[in-house]
Amino acid sequence: MAEKKSNIIAVVGPTASGKTDLAIRLAKHFGGEIISADSMQIYTGMSIATAKPEKNEMQGIPHHLMDFLDPKEKFSVSQYCEMADIAARDILSRGKVPVLCGGTGLYVRSFLENIQFAEEKVDEVRRAELNRIYETEGGEKLLDYLRTFDPETAGKLLPANSKRIIRAIEIYETTGKTMSQQIAESHAVPSPYKAAVIGITYADRQVLYDRINRRVEIMLEKGLVQETREFYASDIGNTAAAAIGYKELKPWLDGEITFAEAVEKLKQETRHYAKRQLTWFKKDEYIHWIYADRTDDIFRESVEIIEREFDKN
Repeated sequence: MAEKKSNIIAVVGPTASGKTDLAIRLAKHFGGEIISADSMQIYTGMSIATAKPEKNEMQGIPHHLMDFLDPKEKFSVSQYCEMADIAARDILSRGKVPVLCGGTGLYVRSFLENIQFAEEKVDEVRRAELNRIYETEGGEKLLDYLRTFDPETAGKLLPANSKRIIRAIEIYETTGKTMSQQIAESHAVPSPYKAAVIGITYADRQVLYDRINRRVEIMLEKGLVQETREFYASDIGNTAAAAIGYKELKPWLDGEITFAEAVEKLKQETRHYAKRQLTWFKKDEYIHWIYADRTDDIFRESVEIIEREFDKN
C-alpha cells in the first residue's frame, strides 16, 4: 500500500492577480503557513519592487523563504526546492498546512513534481569555446554535434536556442548522460506531497492589466524611486539586477528618458511578464483555474476545490 502523502496547498498565477491575499486567507482558514515561491522575494531589501507583503498584510501568518538572501548571492532552483522541502516538513511537523504562494513557475513546478537535480558542473573554458562556435558558426553547427549523441533533445531545439543547446552539450560532456536521460531521471522519485493547486487568472485580460498598472502606481507611491536609487548605489548581483522595477527606472535616473516614459515601460514590462507567467502555468494540468472576474467568491470556490482534493488523499 502506497504511503499517504502530506497535504499542501499552492496558489499560483500572474503578478498582481491577488495570490498573496488569497494565500493568506487560505492559510488562516486551514491553519497554515506560507512558503514563498518568488525568485526575487528571496532577496533582502528589494521590498517594493518585488511586492513583498508588509507585516500588517501577513495578518500574523508566518512566511518562509522570503527576505533572507543578499542580492549579490546566486540562488538555484535546486537550492529553492531543498529549502522549501525543509520548510514544508517543519510546518507539517507542527500540525500546520504548508501554503506555497508565488509566480515563479520553475520553482513551483520543480517543488511540486519533486524534480531531482543532478550536480551542476560547469567547465568555463569549454563553455566559452562553445559560445565562440555559436557566435562564429551558428546554432546549426552545435545542433549537428548535439545530434550525434542526443538526437531526442536536438530534435526539440531550434538553432536560436543557444543556452539550451550549449547546456545539453555540457551535460553530456561532464556527466556522460544526455539531457534526455537526465530529465527522465529527474522525475523518478514521486513527490511526498499531495498538492491542491489553485491558479488565479482573469477571463478579461484587460482587467488583469488594469490591476498591474495600478500595482505599479502603488509601488511608486510607496517609494520605488528611492528604493531603485539605493539598489543601484549598492553592490548588486546579476540575478537581482534583473528584477522588474529597477531596470525600467534606471534610464530615467541616468537622464536618458522622461519619468513618464520610464513608468509606461515599467507597466509594459510587467504586463509582458504576466503573459509569460500564464503561458508557463497553463502547461500544468493539475492547476485548478479560477477566473477572478467571473466568480462572486474566489475564497469560497478555492476552499471547495482544496477540500475535494484533500478528500482524495
